[in-house]
Amino acid sequence: MATHRRSLDTRMAPTKPRLRLGDLIEISRFGYKHWAIYVGEGYVVHLALADDIAGAAASSIMCTLTEKAIVKKEPLCVVAGRDKYQVNNKHDDKYRPLPSNKIVQRAEELVGQVWPYSLTSENCEHFVNELRYGVSRSDQVTDMVTAVGVTAGVLAVGLAAAGLIGILRTRSKREKQ
Repeated sequence: MATHRRSLDTRMAPTKPRLRLGDLIEISRFGYKHWAIYVGEGYVVHLALADDIAGAAASSIMCTLTEKAIVKKEPLCVVAGRDKYQVNNKHDDKYRPLPSNKIVQRAEELVGQVWPYSLTSENCEHFVNELRYGVSRSDQVTDMVTAVGVTAGVLAVGLAAAGLIGILRTRSKREKQ
């Protein structure tokens, strides 16, 4: 299975990943990933805070507190700030990417538009996957839901086991009396 991640080679610190039009850019933030789409000449298009507050980390975090985001075209270095980023076209094996010129055209046509925002159904990852593949999806949301489900399952089993142990201890005490 081919990998579709290209990132900085740590031995060549000053170099950047080679970016191609329509690439998905995954920006590592504290506790989550912000997503953008590369549109050329160092610029990306992404969902950002709906008011005039610009900036790397504030953009995605503040969007979680609102129901609106704006489509912005900004330099990747501004969007990423000091955070690490990589090209991550992770669904190329599952979905056929649209032609790069079509991806860029669609992205740039949306710049300046206000979009609905929902952390679980209309976030920045949904946005860029829709542009690249024509499929709105967010693995962060899927992974979170799965993790919550597994955690709930483990807790339920743990509580059931604790209850069963309690019942057995009570029964054992009664039998001893």
